[in-house]
Amino acid sequence: MAIIASNMRRGMAIMHNGEPCRVLDFHHHTPGNLRALVQAKLRKLKTGIQFEHRFRATDSLEVANLETHQLDFMYKAGTTYHFMNTENYDQLEVEEDDLGDSAKWMTDGMRIIAEFYDGRPIGIQLPNSLTFEVMETAPVMKTATKNASSKPALLNNGISVNVPEFIQAGERIRVNPETGEYLDRAKE
Repeated sequence: MAIIASNMRRGMAIMHNGEPCRVLDFHHHTPGNLRALVQAKLRKLKTGIQFEHRFRATDSLEVANLETHQLDFMYKAGTTYHFMNTENYDQLEVEEDDLGDSAKWMTDGMRIIAEFYDGRPIGIQLPNSLTFEVMETAPVMKTATKNASSKPALLNNGISVNVPEFIQAGERIRVNPETGEYLDRAKE
């Protein structure tokens, strides 16, 4: 399906130079008596590289045909992550490099949303928050408050995040996987 550049919207997936790209931001400009243009910030879905490009407002753009599927993470073998499609129970393997920074947050049984282009996964969406157990951290201070300074804590997936002083080993916390920041204690 083709659209004109002035109909571009944030979050849309388009084809640019034969490669699927996500529109991160765009601005429609009409400078004086010149022709209108659209300044767009794009991210290549296969590589994650961000770049900017100017389109004429009347340029024709091809909308990328992406499929989305829910996948359950099953296990990791070496640098390969194994998933199962929850709709048709197909199993697929994804290399660690293709997952990028999301690979370190994978835990058994986690459900993710994957985008497919030409039958191949090109991007995943993790949940907004993930729950982990604190395995190791510095001892608690008696004067610790919620607004006190933070300390590093090692989680059960091997990642270290900064947590408030009052968090102790053995507690379950919620973490934002996009930023790696502590959110709050997990509600049991």
